[in-house]
Amino acid sequence: MGTPELNINNKTKKKGVFYRFLDWIEVNGNKLPDVLTLFVIFTAIILIVSAIAGLSGWSAVNPATKEKIEAINLLNGEGIKRILSEMVKNFVNFPPLGLVLVVMLGVGLAESTGLISAFMRKVVLSAPSKLILPIIVIIGIVGNAAADAALIVLPPVAAMIFLALKRNPIAGLVAAYAAVAGGFSANIIINVLDAMLAGFTETSAQIIDPEYKANPAMNYYFLLASTFVLLPVAVFVTTKIVEPRLGEFTGSMPDGEASSELTADEKRGLKWATITLSAFVIILLALTLPQNALLRHPETGSLVVSPFMDSLVGIMFLFFFIPALAYGIGAKTIKSDRDVAEQLTKAMSGMGYYIVLAFIAAQMITYFSWSNLGAIFAIKGAEMLQSIGLVGLPLLIGFIIFTAIVNLLIASASAKWALLGPVFVPMFMLLGYSPAFTQVAYRIGDSITNVITPMLAYFAILLSFAKKFDKNMGVGTLISSLIPYTIAFGVFWITLFCIWYFFGLPLGPGSYIEL
Repeated sequence: MGTPELNINNKTKKKGVFYRFLDWIEVNGNKLPDVLTLFVIFTAIILIVSAIAGLSGWSAVNPATKEKIEAINLLNGEGIKRILSEMVKNFVNFPPLGLVLVVMLGVGLAESTGLISAFMRKVVLSAPSKLILPIIVIIGIVGNAAADAALIVLPPVAAMIFLALKRNPIAGLVAAYAAVAGGFSANIIINVLDAMLAGFTETSAQIIDPEYKANPAMNYYFLLASTFVLLPVAVFVTTKIVEPRLGEFTGSMPDGEASSELTADEKRGLKWATITLSAFVIILLALTLPQNALLRHPETGSLVVSPFMDSLVGIMFLFFFIPALAYGIGAKTIKSDRDVAEQLTKAMSGMGYYIVLAFIAAQMITYFSWSNLGAIFAIKGAEMLQSIGLVGLPLLIGFIIFTAIVNLLIASASAKWALLGPVFVPMFMLLGYSPAFTQVAYRIGDSITNVITPMLAYFAILLSFAKKFDKNMGVGTLISSLIPYTIAFGVFWITLFCIWYFFGLPLGPGSYIEL
């Protein structure tokens, strides 16, 4: 199977300021070293800055605990010993590592047996092509309830769908990634992140009002509306900006023609896959829907904080593995246990680049956490914003933008809110705004730069996926394809926020803008 080639359309006549800006990002970004080298450079910078900060006594006070946070010098004796002794631990405990490899076993088997190819051709032959991109986007936004799993599964599947449609697979890849990562705080269902952030918001609000109680649904109305605002925005950005810039796909569909009719074996394989997947879903529903179901919380009966949420990785693996196995047997692409072993090995053989990248990224992100630099920068930045003296909507928008900038350094939504919540929730309460409204502003800022931050480990995974379709894919080309989503999501989300503010709409059940 040859590597598909991508033809970047350099004849595009649209060369306004925005397009020239994207071209500048692409050209200069592609001059950067390989992302592996880039992460090594970032790691070195973090170590050097930690030494400067540690020797200079940089520090900040956590507004929640009143604990003094000091910068840690990672280049002194203790730091060097820790770097050397915990290098393997950092790699093994890197959250996306095992998650990605486990899920990709299932996805890889589905690809190597021909299930994904057959399914995509079935979709292309039966579904209106104009609906496929909106479906990908809405699945991405809703799928962010599964967090990491959606970031791993959806982008490569979306790329294969675009490939089957003779569209640029990189466009499908970035559209799906942007929908999950950029739409992280938009959804039609309440999920574990809502519960997690509400807990931090409640603690922060109790600094001012010890009786204050938060609930996971406090932002639900706004998040629901956000879903239907971001959907057309993502579709527009993909079709009008990203795809025209990437140009037409000129490669060949791997493992056969995308538009060919299904063979009898493939139809039988799809039938068996559908039957086994349906049985799996029925069993899963039986394990989750009843109030006392096995995968619900044994005491509260909740699905938000439950064994079900803890089992998502394994569930995603089985979701692909079981129908892939059934398809392979039905379509005769699997004839023995040796075929299964060979195809699983084949699925993992393409993950070598990612494994190397994960090793370096694990060290970089861990060192940044050890140094306390992210926490110090966040607290000092919050204090600066607080001292500017803005009031009303400009202050709220400033907070959104500030959060978006901090998100480039600290990707974890809960970690940022643990630091920023105790500063901004009480501050805005004193100005008359409810904690629920402050949380909405935070969640917008937390989401929009998820698309482009290298501190979100899945950015590296996205690049490794993109290289499967274009081995020369550079950081510049990838970021220039992602930035339009960040800008568009930011503009339209802040606009929605302003509309909510001016009309005084409820944020969720019993939650309002003002106290």
